[in-house]
Amino acid sequence: MDEMLTFLEEKTVRILTRHKAQKAYELANKKPRTVMGEIKGWADALVFAVFAVLLINQYIFQLFLIPSPSMVSTMNVGDRVFVSKTIYGIEVYPGGPKILSKNRQVQRDDIITFYNPEYDSKGPFFDILSQVLYMGTFSLVNIDKNDDGSVAERLYVKRAIGFPGEVVRFSEGNAEIRKAGSVDFVPEESFRHDLDLVEGPHRSVSPSDYPGIKAWGSLFGYKEVSVPAQNAPSYLASAYATVQDDNYPDDMYQFEASRTRTKNLFDPSNFSYRSESARYRNGTYIPTGRVLPLGDNRDNSRDGRYFGPVLQKKINGSVRFRFWPFKSIGFLGNK
Repeated sequence: MDEMLTFLEEKTVRILTRHKAQKAYELANKKPRTVMGEIKGWADALVFAVFAVLLINQYIFQLFLIPSPSMVSTMNVGDRVFVSKTIYGIEVYPGGPKILSKNRQVQRDDIITFYNPEYDSKGPFFDILSQVLYMGTFSLVNIDKNDDGSVAERLYVKRAIGFPGEVVRFSEGNAEIRKAGSVDFVPEESFRHDLDLVEGPHRSVSPSDYPGIKAWGSLFGYKEVSVPAQNAPSYLASAYATVQDDNYPDDMYQFEASRTRTKNLFDPSNFSYRSESARYRNGTYIPTGRVLPLGDNRDNSRDGRYFGPVLQKKINGSVRFRFWPFKSIGFLGNK
């Protein structure tokens, strides 16, 4: 036993002596500090920090700035949120395949982030550069702009509403859902109440505005089929008078539904008119592997009503927590 203790003591002394000698040598031969050396040191630290931030943003969580009013008042323009990047699987690279996603499917009412199906790419180099800057600065710098100077939405934030096998349609702006295997449409308000879902989605357009919006769309249909508006029924002109001072229809989806219906009525044999009108009349069917995302601000949201259901594999995260503004800090989840 004494021999063992003696051996350990000698070994410890040698290690400490060698370490002390090495430190003394380094101090004696320490290179003088230079400007270039300092710059190189800071540059190395900065590159490492940016690289670490990019890895965190890509594989763990991403900070996201809400750019549009489509989710008001669940989330307002300028809110900053944490997006979980692991909840539905881990994306190997931006827009690429996901791993560990087999049993991590989107749940009803999740607030999701996904790649905008209508995004106008400015080229691979710019896309990569803008994403690196955006993620590397924790969403503080975004050089991806539209021609009018507004932020280009490469990623959308919406709520997961429709699921495979279901059909979602809209009547005067109100969603109706037909579950898989059912023949009846249920108003979204009743649907959400029965499933004890949150009351995030809301309307802002008054029901009294819809006769005017419908008339506006119908008269536009008259114009597109080259029929003079003077030939339209008088009730259309009267209804349109209530909204004719507006610059833009308050419910563009209803406007389009009325426009396409009118064109189909004028020429039922036109397959394009018939198909377009049927899409609004029958609603949107959600195929396997897809989800229909809708904004909570139903009357001011560019969402699945226009571009259709999105692939679940294109859904890259879920909003979980808001950290700005301070007065609104808190968990979101499916709230």
